[in-house]
Amino acid sequence: MKYQNPFKTLSPFQLTLWISSLVIITISFLLVPDKDYLTLIASLIGATALILVGNGDPFGQVLCIFFSLIYAIISYTYRYYGEMITYLVMSAPAALVCAIEWFKHPHREGENQVSVATLSVKKWLMLLSSVVVVTILFYFVLEHFGTNNLLVSTISVATSWFAAMLTLFRSPYYGIAYAVNDIVLIVLWIMASIVDISYLPMILCFIVFLLNDLYGFYNWTRIERCQSADTPTVE
Repeated sequence: MKYQNPFKTLSPFQLTLWISSLVIITISFLLVPDKDYLTLIASLIGATALILVGNGDPFGQVLCIFFSLIYAIISYTYRYYGEMITYLVMSAPAALVCAIEWFKHPHREGENQVSVATLSVKKWLMLLSSVVVVTILFYFVLEHFGTNNLLVSTISVATSWFAAMLTLFRSPYYGIAYAVNDIVLIVLWIMASIVDISYLPMILCFIVFLLNDLYGFYNWTRIERCQSADTPTVE
């Protein structure tokens, strides 16, 4: 099955947003005296993944797998075990399943853009119920491992799970869920940066992610309207 070059499908605005994100992340990394190159690599991969995901491109999910693995290592260094476990056990496998699901459901054969789906009331109820179960379960797991900033870490797990499932279901609301998760992670890494300034780029990273996820929600609602009308989605 043939697919287009994912970067050739980006609009001028999306290219500008992507390049601007990379520049902001790189500058923030260069300004910090104690540099963590894993943080830089994870941030650049993550920003690229979000641009592609926001365009409905399954290649973005492939990049999310690599981001999840590197981010788990970074989280481990600061004893954010909730983040580590979430991204190793949940986010990376979810991105793999999403990539397979998205590749199987293109809007048109031979195109990168995934077919946007609408969730039924039953699926919404099942999803919300799973969030409650995952939140309670992970709270005790993270408490057992002595996770730093336990409450915020638990909230991060809950919002991350919610967003991952919406992404799997190909819902435009994945962008809103990830935006909420980004806000939680900004708070989490502010706490870490107070202790160790080398984590400062992670704050900038998730601010960039927040902007990209909000754009992703906007673009997916636009794509959904265009797909419903079966019209081109070029900006």
